[in-house]
Amino acid sequence: MTNSNYCKHCGAKIPEDAVICTACGRQVEEIKDNTEQPNIVINNTNANTNINKNMNGYGGRSKNKWVALALCIFLGFFGAHKFYENKAGMGVLYILTGGLFGIGVIIDFITILFKPNPYYV
Repeated sequence: MTNSNYCKHCGAKIPEDAVICTACGRQVEEIKDNTEQPNIVINNTNANTNINKNMNGYGGRSKNKWVALALCIFLGFFGAHKFYENKAGMGVLYILTGGLFGIGVIIDFITILFKPNPYYV
């Protein structure tokens, strides 16, 4: 004959190692967890600080649209508007090719015309 206990809720006879009463279904004893939980150590030493070094917050220096447009119209074949935007490589290319054979000047004129004032380069 197996050892038995009594349910503390309904008084029914239950096996000694039972955790839940077979009659009423309520929990009789605490559920024992034999597995040991790992000790988790969180060591967060993140010292990164995000510092925006841009003066205006838009990622570049502000340029006046009308100055760039005037430079493009009058000195576009020499790349003056590209030098104004601090794009020296493109400025030299415009000097050597005559404003990309005139096509680059026309495209730049249209793009500068539709930029907001001031725009950021």
